[in-house]
Amino acid sequence: MSKESRKTNLPEIQLVRAIAIIGVLSVHATSSATVVMKESNLYAAYNFFNIFMKIGTPVFLFLSSFVLFYSYYSRPLDKKLIGNFYKKRLKFILIPYVIFSVIYFVIVHFKYYPDRSLEESLEKFVVQLFSGKAYTHLYFIYISIQFYLLFPILLWLFKCKPNFAKWAVPAGFAMQYGFIIMNKLFLLTERPASSALHYMSYFMLGAVLGIYYPKLKEWFEIRKENVTASRLAGWIILLAVWLSASLGHVYVYHSARLYGAKYDSLLYHFLWNMQTITAGLVAILLSHLLIRHAWPWLTRSMARLGELSFGIYLIHPLFLFIYRLYPPKMGYPYLIHLWYLGGFMFALLASCVVVSLTVRWLPMSWIVFGKVPPAKRKPDIASKGEISTHTG
Repeated sequence: MSKESRKTNLPEIQLVRAIAIIGVLSVHATSSATVVMKESNLYAAYNFFNIFMKIGTPVFLFLSSFVLFYSYYSRPLDKKLIGNFYKKRLKFILIPYVIFSVIYFVIVHFKYYPDRSLEESLEKFVVQLFSGKAYTHLYFIYISIQFYLLFPILLWLFKCKPNFAKWAVPAGFAMQYGFIIMNKLFLLTERPASSALHYMSYFMLGAVLGIYYPKLKEWFEIRKENVTASRLAGWIILLAVWLSASLGHVYVYHSARLYGAKYDSLLYHFLWNMQTITAGLVAILLSHLLIRHAWPWLTRSMARLGELSFGIYLIHPLFLFIYRLYPPKMGYPYLIHLWYLGGFMFALLASCVVVSLTVRWLPMSWIVFGKVPPAKRKPDIASKGEISTHTG
């Protein structure tokens, strides 16, 4: 790669990844509680964490587009670039996806379908592998693969028609809501959330931000000397939209789950969309604040968590599955709450330990967990170099 095409590493990206993976684990750790804890006085808290933190997957998809366009837009678009792009996706994304699809399919098979025939099992596995259904969280990889197929076309379009960037985000929203409305009317698919069209606003916003981030980065740096009237207004509006949509999303789910309230599916999608697409931008703002003002150990820990996030995403449901095999014995009213909190902590810590040790000691660990940089004794999250694209 030429020196001109190399870009400064963005330390804030790893912190955003850390925030996103914490969101994913929060949602998955509280999912069963939102069903079985409706009689609890703390049900509002379970619902809050389950919905307020429901930002992980869309933020990861937004980051995937952001990182790819930031890394590739300034490079010559030729066969070598495209070939290397797909080679990396095959090695660091597809192979781990296949391995974990096998792992989860086998677990589910022996747990729930032990009497299913080999022929039926193989047929079922092939269908689930090519549709992201081998386990509930693997749809994220399935969506990412769809985006990877679109990426060279979008990259060519943005490079050939730079003015398209002015309309890219509105076009992304138009495609996304056009798909949602058409699916609502004609049921194009029973799993709209597994289609890349369901996330086009995230992909387009990530693309525009990735292309123009060197110019826009200053906007995300909240500091005294950087304040202008327009920036202050922009920050306030962004935070207000994010917080309003997040709390509105929490409220409709709370009233629907607990009291059976009925809302149109478009309202759910709109609130989720506004919450999560602004959450990605808010997370970048927060990451810049953390880099400048947080304890160094905290930013280093979060940066490492971000580096491990893809592996954690893949393996954490396995630890939740194991943990839930041993529910607490009733007798102490608050023991169940500690048990749910323990599920989050166990999934997070066990995943971090396993991914870290695998990367450190297992040769060719990328086969299992993708591309993860080795841990440093004193990580420097502001180091220079080509930005990591291990989750995108």
